[in-house]
Amino acid sequence: MIKSKMIKIITLILSVILGAMLVYGGIGKFSKANPKPLAVVEKAQKFNQPNQEQTLQKVLYINGMKQTGYLWQFLGIMQIICGLLLISQVFTLFGAIMAMPIVINIFLFHLFLETDEVGELIQTGVLLLINIWLLVVDRKKLTSILYQSEKLQFN
Repeated sequence: MIKSKMIKIITLILSVILGAMLVYGGIGKFSKANPKPLAVVEKAQKFNQPNQEQTLQKVLYINGMKQTGYLWQFLGIMQIICGLLLISQVFTLFGAIMAMPIVINIFLFHLFLETDEVGELIQTGVLLLINIWLLVVDRKKLTSILYQSEKLQFN
């Protein structure tokens, strides 16, 4: 009983932390105007040297999403929606399911394109672990959504 209550409290705190981080990151996507295409080219040329290839990839990746005119903003909106679902405590499982691809992508971005930022890699790794925790805690509900044995019986 005490163990179950403690898990619920931990889950509540973790879902609020993940939700708040997603909302914060999503709002940040709207803080600056998209750079002009020529500005991106000029910025990319600064890092077009063999020892700065990783920085060039990062610049091109982020600015490529911004240059589409919608993808960066769409990502921000999805982060805000997922964060609010997680914070709501009513739709936590739905928010965790929706947030998983976003959180994985953020973690992989930091793992492969920002290897020099160890603190951010650890932070995003913790967010990924929190997201996994939220899915594991509600695995019974998740399994009932993904796997319905009565529909898989062949008569």
